[in-house]
Amino acid sequence: MQPEPSFKAAAARALADPRLKIAIDRTTITAETKRGAALQDFPQFAAARERGTAIKDHVVAHLDHYLMEFERNALASGAKVHWASTAEEACAIVLDICRAAGARSVTRAKSMLGEEIGLPHALEAAGITRVETDLAEHIIQLAKEPPSHIVWPALHKTREQVAALFREAHGTTQDSEDVPAMVESARRQLRARFLDAEVGISGANFLIADSGAVCTVTNEGNAELTTTPPRVHIVTAGIEKLVPSLPHAFAMLRLLVRSATGADITQYTTFHCGPKREGDRDGPGEFHVVLVDNGRTRMLATGLRDMLRCIRCGACMNHCVVYRQIGGHAYGATYPGPMGAVLTPALEGVERARDLPHACTLNGRCQEVCPVGIPLPTLLRGWRDRSWREGLVPAGTRAGMRLFRFLAERPFLYRLATAMAVRGMRLFRRSGWIRRMPGAAGWTEHRDLPAPAGRTFMEQLRERGR
Repeated sequence: MQPEPSFKAAAARALADPRLKIAIDRTTITAETKRGAALQDFPQFAAARERGTAIKDHVVAHLDHYLMEFERNALASGAKVHWASTAEEACAIVLDICRAAGARSVTRAKSMLGEEIGLPHALEAAGITRVETDLAEHIIQLAKEPPSHIVWPALHKTREQVAALFREAHGTTQDSEDVPAMVESARRQLRARFLDAEVGISGANFLIADSGAVCTVTNEGNAELTTTPPRVHIVTAGIEKLVPSLPHAFAMLRLLVRSATGADITQYTTFHCGPKREGDRDGPGEFHVVLVDNGRTRMLATGLRDMLRCIRCGACMNHCVVYRQIGGHAYGATYPGPMGAVLTPALEGVERARDLPHACTLNGRCQEVCPVGIPLPTLLRGWRDRSWREGLVPAGTRAGMRLFRFLAERPFLYRLATAMAVRGMRLFRRSGWIRRMPGAAGWTEHRDLPAPAGRTFMEQLRERGR
């Protein structure tokens, strides 16, 4: 098995792919535009954001209470509740339920928690056929690739690439620009699978504590076809997904949908509460909820409490200047972008994910657009500080920082060094830009560097003062 490429190597490969940039721009620019329009039509957004933040903070502060309340009410509705401390435990629970149901195939609605715990790989290893029912997840399953975005998993694919994939996998000949034809092609492939599966697996956007209900949000209706026809419905959800009641869930939905897709509400917002009851015309005979910790309680104790507010809307990555250049796969983790740069070190260890908190300009745009006000730049700086204290920063970088500190503490030397650097950079200027310069290949390999004016900021300030 080939080792995974480093973040820098993966980012360099992404930057060299012009089709990837086209695919990213098509989706993220549209998402940014739609979100902006949605907020203009929703002047109560600031107040709704404050309420959403307060709801999540309250739940996290009383997580034990709401977990017990949810379990009690879910059991009363006929559901079976399972607890998993780790990803391995969660997968084992799901596989045991599938085996007990005699499942040969399962349908799965999009769930980042499922990706986090490695459920697709666990099902495959157990010999159970997995059918991804979300259109974008269907695309990346055919391509044998992981998701590159938490809302649009196939964001990295252009229409032309998807059409070529469908021609090969579906045996179709549709026009590469005809999106409705591609959707119809996927519908023909998936419809029979919905009816054949013994088990349907979904995630949860919210868990309602006072009723034991589970809320799913989709735009395609695939979640409903995944959770209703099979005999068994399994929900996998992180313990932070709780809200106290239905009104609180709707308060969060107002934030989630506008931030994710720029719509007022999604096409399908469904609340599942237990298995089919006597007199019900459809629904699963068994309803299981697997509550997954997988490092979340550890986050409470290590200064990452604010990250548990996250409602997985994807707004931070849609507006991230780094993500929009390299996409999600370069991060090498389940969760990409700013939120992933905070979550991945918490879930997988800072030793493995040291580069991710540094893949950020700290411009604060992610915090600005976050619907629950997560201070992502502050949390990223916290990981950088820990990385430094634990000696994980490369020796060359540490030496460079020590040199900078030496100069910064000596104003005369600092002014002299910056003046020499600015004048030296002019030697590489061509038409106002620097396209090649020793020591700057990390920047100039993929973009031009604006040439300095020829004098430092302090020199220009003194000149204006005169």
